[in-house]
Amino acid sequence: MIETPSLVDQHCHGVLRTELGLGTFEAQLGTAAPGTTFFDTQTGFAVRRWCPPLLGLEPHCTPARYLARRRELGVLETGRRLLRASGITTYLVDTGRPADLTGPAEIAAAGDADAHEVVRLEPLAEQVADTSGTVDALLANLAEAVHGAAATAVAFSSADAVRGGLAHVPDPPGPGEVRGAAGRWLARRGAGGRLTDPVLLRHLLWIAIGAGRPLQLHVGGEDPAGLAGFATATSGLGADLVLLDGYPYHRQAARLSRAFPHVYADLGPVVTRTGARAAAVLAELLELAPFGKLLFSSGARALPELHVVAASVFRAALARVLGEWVGDGSWSRTDAQRVATMIAAGNARRVYRLDAVPAVRPGPGAGLSRLALR
Repeated sequence: MIETPSLVDQHCHGVLRTELGLGTFEAQLGTAAPGTTFFDTQTGFAVRRWCPPLLGLEPHCTPARYLARRRELGVLETGRRLLRASGITTYLVDTGRPADLTGPAEIAAAGDADAHEVVRLEPLAEQVADTSGTVDALLANLAEAVHGAAATAVAFSSADAVRGGLAHVPDPPGPGEVRGAAGRWLARRGAGGRLTDPVLLRHLLWIAIGAGRPLQLHVGGEDPAGLAGFATATSGLGADLVLLDGYPYHRQAARLSRAFPHVYADLGPVVTRTGARAAAVLAELLELAPFGKLLFSSGARALPELHVVAASVFRAALARVLGEWVGDGSWSRTDAQRVATMIAAGNARRVYRLDAVPAVRPGPGAGLSRLALR
């Protein structure tokens, strides 16, 4: 049996603090066509497979029965039971844009785990812009804010840079380009304009590269093969790149991780979206990527169920794939266990230097009361 008792969730978000009905719960799983349900997906089936037993119900119970039990226990107790049963011992929490989601300290308390913050670059820049009245102030404050955040955050992330054209123009923009883009954005920012300018997004990424922390890039359904230019430009600069949400382009992400020493591939959507097919997709990644380049994550947001699903499906898929290779004599059990431990936790601990960075840790009795989670 291949075991992964400890998981580092290298990319996730907080969970909702509010009670959810059937419609609001399902909306967090995804968007379904009128007259259908998103429970009828691999993710929905996986929630009904893995989560009901943790709340005292039979596997595959109806959504209505499950959500009734969820309301009976309450959102705090439900979250505590689910997160603590996931086997995730460290969370890297992308705090992203403001929302009614728990932060790193709260998820650490609820899950009886360690937690670290991943700083999303776009909201950080928008906060800076709101306190910077001139182009010179904006550019100086951006650099100061990013380097200041690097003192406590384990990584940076960007949700928009790849869609904003990073694959087409990977190099740092020139000073004149940056000043022009900053002036245009400041003029729009008064009306609530979000950061979408490709020049400023690239400028922000290169500031983050200079800060030396790993950079998580949300591929967001784009083919990551186009990021080869950015990977080439950042090679040897001391900042690792982690490609998030590469599915269904997971093979291209695996190839990039093979080609560049500082590029890594995230497993999150591979396991959460493919459910019963996760073993087949995971095997494809293991065909192409060096084993030290793959990182487990849940990619979970809003629902603690998604942490459970990701961890449970990942364990089952990894045990199935590696177990078959051990069974037919291709791998030794010792090697299989070593690789499983690397992907589950060891690679993330190395990439994010977690042993050298103070974590948010729960105190005695953490997560057992409302006060502990506030």
